[in-house]
Amino acid sequence: MDPAPEPGSIPAPAPATLPLAADGYPAAGDVTRRPVGQAESARANRGWWDAAAPAYLAEHGTDLGDADFLWCPEGLREADAHLLGDVTGRRVLEIGCGSAPCSRWLRRAGASPIALDVSGGMLARAAELNRATGLPVPLLQADAGALPLATDSVDLACSAFGGLPFVADAQAVLGEVARVLRPGGRFVASVNHPMRWPMPDSPDPADLRVASSYFDRTPYVETDDAGRTVYVEHHRTVGDWVRAVVGAGLVLRDLLEPEWTPGRTQTWGQWSPARGALVPGTLVLVCELPDRPEETAWTS
Repeated sequence: MDPAPEPGSIPAPAPATLPLAADGYPAAGDVTRRPVGQAESARANRGWWDAAAPAYLAEHGTDLGDADFLWCPEGLREADAHLLGDVTGRRVLEIGCGSAPCSRWLRRAGASPIALDVSGGMLARAAELNRATGLPVPLLQADAGALPLATDSVDLACSAFGGLPFVADAQAVLGEVARVLRPGGRFVASVNHPMRWPMPDSPDPADLRVASSYFDRTPYVETDDAGRTVYVEHHRTVGDWVRAVVGAGLVLRDLLEPEWTPGRTQTWGQWSPARGALVPGTLVLVCELPDRPEETAWTS
């Protein structure tokens, strides 16, 4: 096994402390759409998640669990889906781990996980939960676009709504994943379903109306009262995701659009039982690094 990874380089934070709204999340002074590069995205989102970590985990921590693997708000769990296959004895990289419940679940399942996130605030809570659960996993602070791991150093990689929606160059991140995966290794990631983008961010089915273009890739940007970028989210179409996967040298084995789990009542942002019964809210990419370099395509 490779030695423990060294800490990666982290973009300088956007304001060191962000003013919070009444709900505990960073307050947005303005919302706009404009081009944003990777460095600005990473800087802003690191600061936002550092500030938002307490409110986010207070709101969703019970649902996420301390050592559980939830792929998406629809309620799909790895214990039922087995998207990663047999993880026993496998070295697994989790990208965008947050408080790292997925990595602790992987450790309990017999894997050797590494939990990576850009946010020190999230990793601080992950360290607390490592101690509380008795399931310590290595924690690594780094940007997903520059993974501080050796080439061919992990057997599996995963990302449950972590990192990918917030990066300007998804193919570059997927290329990094392909670099650190061993041949035959699998990468599974859940992201916002692209059909969420043109519709209002509301859990009410009455708001299922097209408010903007599905094909408009201009990033969503929040700024503070001083005009500094504090949050960025990037949109890709389904076709964009397929091309990014293939362009990174990975093979796309499956695309999942999870249906709402029967009996699940949680509302999570615009995800809700009523809306989830009508339209997909999550896209899951199941990819592999081919054993043969020439095998780069959609295959099943």
